[in-house]
This record gives sequence, structure tokens and C-alpha cells, in this order.
Amino acid sequence: MPLTTAPDPRSTGISAAILRLLLPYHRTTDHAPATAEAFRHQRRRIDGFVNEREPVVFTLPGFPCKSPNPAKVLGHLPDQGERLSLTFLQTLCTDIERIYAPGARVVICSDGHVFGDLIGVPDDRIDAYSDELRAVIRALDLHHLSVFDLRDVLGDLPHDTKRARVHDQYAPTLEALRAEVRADAHTLALYRGITRFLVDDTTDFTGSRSALQRECRRRAYGVIQRSRAWGDLIAQHHPRAVRLSIHPQPVGAGKFGIRLLDAPDAWTTPWHSAALRDSDGRWTLMPRARAERLGRLVHRNGRPSHFEGADTRAAVN
Repeated sequence: MPLTTAPDPRSTGISAAILRLLLPYHRTTDHAPATAEAFRHQRRRIDGFVNEREPVVFTLPGFPCKSPNPAKVLGHLPDQGERLSLTFLQTLCTDIERIYAPGARVVICSDGHVFGDLIGVPDDRIDAYSDELRAVIRALDLHHLSVFDLRDVLGDLPHDTKRARVHDQYAPTLEALRAEVRADAHTLALYRGITRFLVDDTTDFTGSRSALQRECRRRAYGVIQRSRAWGDLIAQHHPRAVRLSIHPQPVGAGKFGIRLLDAPDAWTTPWHSAALRDSDGRWTLMPRARAERLGRLVHRNGRPSHFEGADTRAAVN
């Protein structure tokens, strides 16, 4: 380990400049804009790389699998929403490289297998999604990106065994998590957001609406437990990395919430939606059912890819 020295003012300036590149994409429910100085945790992490003249490493849990609700997505494989999001992350890294020669890289920590049983997505579909994600990264030459998932940690063990090991080793207790939801507004908002997603994504429930909500509240606690466990496992394997999050994060939090694409809802992700390009060329994420009313379906390589507004002439071949 290198000896700890006083921060180099030049390095501190570079770290602040890197943070300023991230700020326009900060995903938060806070209303007041923030400056780079407000993100001290991220600043220290970036300083660590800059002081050693190493590429800045970001970890981003997400890109798990497509929602099982066909009213929200085009299928079970990555489509234009993922391609645009991955390209955005690559561009962010190249922008950093322009002001800091060692550059940056993003490790996408694909977490579908961590809670696939809780969200109702079969493991073979999660494998297919993750494999296609890697194929997209190769095909588009997104060389600043890589994918990390449970296969990198626990190999070819049965998926249920992997989940149990991660949960047992890293997850908080249910009692502790319930207490946190009661006491912390941010955790409560996360719990409610995940519950809403689970309700929306459940398409084969035969009971009443109230029974479904009770069931999804129960599963939401499990999703958060596993998500926390996955976060701790990532931190163990990438201890110096700057942690990004696809969920909204308050200013000054240990995680930096990042917006991959425009969406009307701060919780919307490419794997819970379809991409629509309007007549001005702007991309927005929204549920498939809504995108179908606003545009026409475009295929790419024989698969549904995205929607385009009626006035848009450009098409993806």
C-alpha cells in the first residue's frame, strides 16, 4: 500500500473537474442543485486514483434483467435502451480521459441473479440478458466498460446456492432493515419504490390487489437485503471504487445516483421500459404500452429495438 501523503492541489483540482462532469447526470430527488464540493466521499475516492495516476474505477450495480411485465418492455434481452445507456457510460469515461489522461472505467455489476427469485425472472433469462450485455459491449467497442456478476464470484454453483451464500454472508437482518425503514426517509422511499416496481411487474398474481401489495411489500424487504449484500460484496472485490447507483441518492451520500437516460420518473431504468426517439431526435424511456401509442416499433437485427415518433424519419437498420 502506498504511504498516505497530503493531497496534491493539482490532483484535487482534477478530482473536482471529474465530479463536475458527473453533476449534470446526478440522479436525486433533491431539488436544489449541488456543487462538486458537496460530494466529499466521492471526491476522496477519486483523489485516491488521481494521486496514483491510475484510471478512476466506478462500480455500478444494475442491468439485472428485463422486467417480466410485457406492458413495460420489448422482450427479455437488452435493446436500444441498454445500448444508449452503455454508450452514455462509455462517453462519460472518454470525457474524463480528456481532462485526466489515465481516464476511467465503469464496472457494471449485473445483479439479476442476486434477487431473480424475488422478482419472478427465471435464471436462464438472466444469463441470456447478461451474456447479451457483454456482446453489446464488444460489438460497440465500449472498451471502458466491463461486466461483473455472480459467476465471477461463485462460478458455476447452482443459482439458489449462490443467492443463499451472498445473503447469509452479507445481508442485514430483516429486523434491522425494518427499523431503518421506519427511521430513515431515504430508505423508506427506496422501500416504497421497490414495492411499486414489484406490484407493476407482477402479471400472474391471482389474489386480490391488497394481497398482491402485501406480498410485494414482503418481497421488497428481501430485494433490499440482497441489494445491500451485493453492494457489500462489490465493495470487497472493488474496495477503492467510486460507487454509482441507478437509484436517486441525496447530495453527500456514499453513493452517487446517476441518470442514464431521460425519463419522466426518477426511478425509471432501461430494463423497466422501452426507448422512444421523438421527432427532434431526443430519447426518452417510458413503459412500452405508452411508447406504442406515441411511435412506431423499429427492429434491429431481427429483434424489437425501440420506438420512433411519427414525425421521425431516421430509422435504425
